[in-house]
Order: sequence, then structure tokens, then C-alpha cells
Amino acid sequence: MTKATAKSPWVVHFNCNSCNGCDIEFLACLTPMYDAERFGVVHVGNPKHADVLVVTGSVNHRNRRVLKNVYDQMPSPKVVVALGVCGATGGIFADCYNVLGGADQVIPVDVLVPGCPPRPEAILDGILKGVEILARKKIDTEVVPPEKTIKIVRPEPKPEPADESAKAVS
Repeated sequence: MTKATAKSPWVVHFNCNSCNGCDIEFLACLTPMYDAERFGVVHVGNPKHADVLVVTGSVNHRNRRVLKNVYDQMPSPKVVVALGVCGATGGIFADCYNVLGGADQVIPVDVLVPGCPPRPEAILDGILKGVEILARKKIDTEVVPPEKTIKIVRPEPKPEPADESAKAVS
């Protein structure tokens, strides 16, 4: 097991505007046939608990704010995986009047998984690449506490008496 898969990645899925081909293949990854859980991948429904955002479909004017809202709700560091041609570029819907393009038009995308629809093996590979990127992001964002300076305090020596008569008495 690599360092990247030492922690179970929690994945949330957001369907922007897909034909459901990518969605079906993504759900196939969660079935016992492909068994994403063997890599520790857990599908969650709340973006506030997720490490990885999987986006399917092309982004349009109506869902861009929702996609940005879901992305903003995720705790940092986070990774975005865009599935399929539509998630990357808008695909066959790119020329439509209401389509902005891929998910990278609204949020930063870390991993693009090609295909129409992508195979479950490719989706799992893309998610695991995203987990590696997530591990690097976590290392980069770790805050190293500043070294504490230690001040050594020693008692000052006794002052010498100024006159000779005080020396004789002590």
C-alpha cells in the first residue's frame, strides 16, 4: 500500500449535465465487480466530508453556481476528477448555446479521465491518481511550527563591594 492510499479517500459525485453514461460507469466502480472499496474509496453524499469531487457532464449556465458551491463546501485540500469528454471539454454538447464547456471552466480540475464513457478501470485509475495528488497537496499545506527559541537565564554574579572596608567585613 502506498502513502497515497494510506487514508481512505471519500468521494462525492456531481452530475452537471451528462447523458448518464459516465454516471453508470462511475456507479459500476462501486459494485463488487470492480470494488472501489478495495482501494479505500468511500462514496459519500455530503461534500463537507469529501476529499475528491468527481464531476460528470458538461457545465452549463444553470449548474455552474451549484458546482462552484459544492466545490467550495469541500474542505481543503481537495481534488477534482472530471470524467469523460463532457467533463473535460463539454464533449458533443460544447456547441450548445447554454454550455460553458468542461468543469475546468468553473473550478480547477486535477485529473481528466478520457472516454465516452470512460471504462470503470480508467475511472478507478483516475481517482487513485487524484488520491496521489491529494497526498502531495496535504504535504504542501502542512504547517511546520516555528522552532521555539530557548533563552537560558543565568543568575548574575554578585557585584563586588566598592570600598575596601566592605570587603573586610564580608
